[in-house]
Formats: sequence, C-alpha cells, structure tokens
Amino acid sequence: MMKNRFKPWEIALCIGLVLAFTVSVLAASPGLSDKLIRLHVVGASDSEEDQALKLLVRDETLALMEDVLAGASAVDEAETVIRENIPALEERLESFLRKRGSDQTATVTLQREAFPTREYSTFSLPAGPYNALRVVLGDGEGKNWWCVVFPPLCASAAIEDLSDDSKAAGLTDEDVALITKDGETYALRFKLAEWFGKIKNWLFGR
Repeated sequence: MMKNRFKPWEIALCIGLVLAFTVSVLAASPGLSDKLIRLHVVGASDSEEDQALKLLVRDETLALMEDVLAGASAVDEAETVIRENIPALEERLESFLRKRGSDQTATVTLQREAFPTREYSTFSLPAGPYNALRVVLGDGEGKNWWCVVFPPLCASAAIEDLSDDSKAAGLTDEDVALITKDGETYALRFKLAEWFGKIKNWLFGR
C-alpha cells in the first residue's frame, strides 16, 4: 500500500499558500462591484413588441442618465443623484412610453442585485452583486438587458474612451486592466474575481 507522501502540515501549508495567492490577486482590484452602477431593464413580456419597446426604453434611460450623471465623479455621488431623480425618471419614461402608444408603467429603483459574468465588446464584468438602476416595464415578465450606467461604459466606443470614462469615475488602472483582461495576469485575476463573485452571488441569494 502506498503511503501518503505529504504530511498534514505540508498539505495545510500548500492550502494556505493557494489562499494567500488568491487573496493577493483579488486585492489588485478591491471592491470593483462597489465602484460601478449597473443598468437593468426588464421587458413587460417576451413578445416582439415588448422586447423592441424595452430596447427603446434602454436607449432613452441611457440618454437621460448621461445628462443626470454628467457632474458625478464618484459612485457615492452618482447613487445620491440617481435616488434624487428616480421620480422624475419614472415620469419621463412613462411619458416616453405614452408617446409610443403604450400604457405600460415604468418602475424605477436603485437596488443591490446579483449579476452573472457578462462579456461586452470592449470589456467584461465578473459575476457578483452590484448596485443597479433597475427599470421594470409593466409586469416585468420579459427578458432583460443590462450594462453599466456609471461610469458610462456602455457608451464607450473604444478602449481609450472606456479607460478615460472609468478613471474619471474613480476606477484605477488595475480596475481597467481587469475588466479589459489586459494580459495573462489580469485574465487570471478576472477568472478568480469571477469565481469569487459567484460565491458572493450564492451568499447574496440565501
């Protein structure tokens, strides 16, 4: 019979080293999910008409929030501005819906939500709980759409724009490198952040 070649203290040391490495990697971008505000738009139903309307409301919301958040330079400031403007945003979106012949309601909240990993054209976001500007149309039984409202990453047409917008909102060079997976090191860090975020989502949902 083969004997275990590793002593208990050796196994514990290896586990400790792995955990220390994981923590040090994740520490390169602490609290990324706390530096962003996602946008989550939920359609009234999955009908073709309601899904098309959802995308129109998405575009209108992004346009409205671009003006509202123009002077915000930190996430706390952006959250305060959003909360102050929720009633006005609901009114504007419902007026927008009426002009398009829809009697749907638009319910707007700012809340913590669990998001899966998402790949966009110029950046990626790991899974995890994020604060989100949530817009629910009608009964909210349709497919949803999400991106980032602060900083305005979804409006960034190129990596350079994304980097400028991110840094103006308080993200670090390491944060930008992480979401753009700039090199093998940050690709690994993204995978670890994704894994850690999935655990946080599981805990968040309990």
